Amino acid sequence: MTIGSEQGAERTDEELLALHVEGDSQAFAELFRRHRHRLWAVALRTLRDPEEAADALQDAMISAFRRAGSFRGQSAVTTWLHRIVVNASLDRIRRNQVRAASPMPENPDRDLALASDQNLDEIVMNADLRDDVAEALAGINADQRAALVLVDMQGYSVEEAAHMLGCAAGTIKSRCSRGRAKLAVALAHLQQPDG
Repeated sequence: MTIGSEQGAERTDEELLALHVEGDSQAFAELFRRHRHRLWAVALRTLRDPEEAADALQDAMISAFRRAGSFRGQSAVTTWLHRIVVNASLDRIRRNQVRAASPMPENPDRDLALASDQNLDEIVMNADLRDDVAEALAGINADQRAALVLVDMQGYSVEEAAHMLGCAAGTIKSRCSRGRAKLAVALAHLQQPDG
């Protein structure tokens, strides 16, 4: 039994995962297509390096593909997938234990030429701000960063993040609070003086 492209759009995530477990060769691919952008965003924001994020996402999807039969249905399939991606990302951070550098643009001359029509000062300020925030995020521990990425950047509730990371909601609140405090100190130079 295989899903057609029209049928795949009508199936729930849970149905697609069940079809995959039953041997449907297209069901997992459809499930990944539905959620790939959010899964990629979680990996990228957690790792800050596109190559590392791509590797973590690949590791996570292989793991999910192989372990689909162990899905118990106690959470949404998307929550389960996000948890696997976060865990794969954290595993990479722990394995590497080095701070990744921001990649250089492939063609900086072309990028600057394209930007010439825009306000160059604003572009530079936005890039500097993005770099400052990325550097500050890199300076906090991986568990706090993962909690902040899920709650503050991806918009998940504390309870959803707790389920994805396999810990208590209070732990997520604590990690977010401590991470925000560290970010506030690291980014204090960005605050505009009053008046």
